[in-house]
Amino acid sequence: MPSPNIWHHTETYELENRSVDPDGVIEAAMRELGDWTGRDLLDIGCGTGFHLPRWAVDARHVWGVEPHPDLAALAARRTRRLGNVTVLPGTAQRLPLADASVDVAQARWAYFFGPGCEPGLREVDRVLRRGGTAFVVDVDATRSTFGSWFRRGYPQVDPVEVERFWSVHGWQRRRLDIAWRFETRADLESVVRIELDADTAEAVLTDHRGTEVDYAVNLWWKRA
Repeated sequence: MPSPNIWHHTETYELENRSVDPDGVIEAAMRELGDWTGRDLLDIGCGTGFHLPRWAVDARHVWGVEPHPDLAALAARRTRRLGNVTVLPGTAQRLPLADASVDVAQARWAYFFGPGCEPGLREVDRVLRRGGTAFVVDVDATRSTFGSWFRRGYPQVDPVEVERFWSVHGWQRRRLDIAWRFETRADLESVVRIELDADTAEAVLTDHRGTEVDYAVNLWWKRA
């Protein structure tokens, strides 16, 4: 499924990456559940590789897999001086890694629509070592300001159905409260406009003041 944001608005998505979860809430929760220090980590849908250097600080080796060739090339360029990062073209449905080759796998806002994701989940099971941990970060559309925006912009995504999907497949959830925090109003508006259709974006921006948005996420996780 083509990504409507990063595939077509790479620079603006880079700004979004810098502005989301500035307090590191997601990373702290992930470390508590499945620390990657000294272990091998896989970032599925790594995009331009924004997070790869961060993982590489502590991981033994980091694999980034990205289906969009131009983004994969950017990720490889970004990490070319890091000796423990490898970026590979590929999809979640056919990961270019060997069986039982990673200890931690994560997909962040890259694989969270529920039904239809089964092939990718089978691949995660295949590449994870025994005792490894898989993470999926997605929007909790049942709460928060951004959650309400997401429901308006993506009415076809049923958060109850998505929750049922992950639960049925044996994943556990940790609810997290993060923020979008931007330096300027213009930055916030530019990001909102790549995440939502034009009419929804204009409506929510008209009603919202300031440069910060409260944002709820689900951290889905599963032990191999």
